[in-house]
Amino acid sequence: MKHRNAIALGTMFAVLAGCASAPVGQSELIGERYHVTNIDTYPVRIESVDGSSSTLRTQFVAPGMRRLTMQTTPGGAGFSDVVAFELDVKPCTRYYIVAVKANPLDSSFTPRVDYAMPLGSACRMP
Repeated sequence: MKHRNAIALGTMFAVLAGCASAPVGQSELIGERYHVTNIDTYPVRIESVDGSSSTLRTQFVAPGMRRLTMQTTPGGAGFSDVVAFELDVKPCTRYYIVAVKANPLDSSFTPRVDYAMPLGSACRMP
């Protein structure tokens, strides 16, 4: 019985911590593929949002027009271009952003939103 209570308590703390991690009314930007079957897409590293850089995997941003700079996996030359991308961020939405390359050896790419997912009850509006 003690083991069950410990698991339930741990789960409760994990859920509460997840609720507190996202700022109120913010959206999320993730540089990963949502549709993994698209073979011409690659994950990106979001270098900055509106000039502010962060090392976090998930970038929390306020709704509105945002300017992102990003890189993707290196091409045949061993580097990737840094590309700017304008995104109109809707409130309480998770964006999966990918790089589209014509060839895996290309250093240049075109950013694209692979999928936009409403956060629903996980997002708290102000």
